[in-house]
Amino acid sequence: MEYGHLGRTGLLVSKLCLGTMNFGPQTTEDDSFAIMDRAHDLGINFFDSANVYGWKKGEGITENIIGRWFAQGGGRREKTVIATKLYGSMGDWPNEEKLSALNIRRAAEASLRRMQTDYIDVYQAHHIDRDTPFEEFWEAMDILKQQGKILYVGSSNFAGWHIAKAQESARRRNTLGLVSEQSHYNLLVRAPELEVIPACEDYGLGLIPWSPLAGGLLGGILRKIDKGRSADDRIVAQLDKHRDKVEAYEAFCDELGEDPANVGLAWLLHQRAVTAPIIGPRTVEQLDGTLRALEIKLDDKALARLDEIFPGFRTAPEEYAW
Repeated sequence: MEYGHLGRTGLLVSKLCLGTMNFGPQTTEDDSFAIMDRAHDLGINFFDSANVYGWKKGEGITENIIGRWFAQGGGRREKTVIATKLYGSMGDWPNEEKLSALNIRRAAEASLRRMQTDYIDVYQAHHIDRDTPFEEFWEAMDILKQQGKILYVGSSNFAGWHIAKAQESARRRNTLGLVSEQSHYNLLVRAPELEVIPACEDYGLGLIPWSPLAGGLLGGILRKIDKGRSADDRIVAQLDKHRDKVEAYEAFCDELGEDPANVGLAWLLHQRAVTAPIIGPRTVEQLDGTLRALEIKLDDKALARLDEIFPGFRTAPEEYAW
C-alpha cells in the first residue's frame, strides 16, 4: 500500500480510502466486518463514514457497525484513521441537523458513542451550512479538539469560496482550519477543477473524491449489461445521457488492457491535490480488485486521451475569461 499526507498535515493515510456507505443497507454486518479486516490486511488505514449512513433517520446504522467492529479489539481502532461527517438530519426536533454549535456538540458525542471510540481522527462537515457563521463553526470544533474528541476538521461539498472563507476565519483564530475537502469528482464530473482544486492547493487541503466511478458508469457498465447484469433505473438514465463517452472510455480501457474501474481510480490518483479516492466495495472480492489502480501509471498520451473523451476545465477565470 502507498501512503501520503492528508493535505498539509503530518497525518499519513492510504492512497485509497474505504467508504462505508454500503455497510448496513447493502452489505451485511458480517460482510462489512470482513471487508474492514481485509482492508487492514491490504494496508488501507483510511476509512470514511457519516452519521446519516444507513439511511434510517437517527439510527446511525453504519457507524454502529464500525463501532462493533472496533470493539473486537486486535488493534482495529488503533490502525484506523476514521473520518466521519455531520450535517444531515438525525431527528425531527430542531437543532438535530446542520452545523450549529449545539448540533456539532451533540452529533460528535453521538458518533463517538456509536463507533465506540473516544476520538474521531477527521471530523467533516458533510455540506455547507449557509445559516451558521464560520466563527460559530470553528468555536465548536475548537472545543472538541481541546477536549481531545476530534483531531482534524474537514469539509465536504464545499465550493472554492467556502473553503477560502472557512480558512480565513480559522486563520483569524490562529488555528489549523480545514485539512481536507471531500468532493464529487471523477472523469465525468470535473467541475471541482474550476475553483475547488485550486483552493485546496492554495490552502493545503487534501482532496478526497467521492463517487470516483460516477455511480458505476465508469466501472465497466456496458460490459456488465452485455453479460446480463442489471442496472438500476438511475444508472440506466445516466448511461443513456453519456453513452458515447462511456463507449469510447471502455474501448480505450480495452486498449490499455485494464479494467475501467481501475483506470478511473488511477486517473484520480494522477490529479492535483488528490489524497485518496473513496472506494465503496460491497464485497471482499471487489475490494481486492481495486488494488490494481495503485499500479496503473497513465502517461501523458493516456491522460490526453482521457481528456478528449471527458473534457475537463482550466482553472477559473481562464476557463471562461482571459
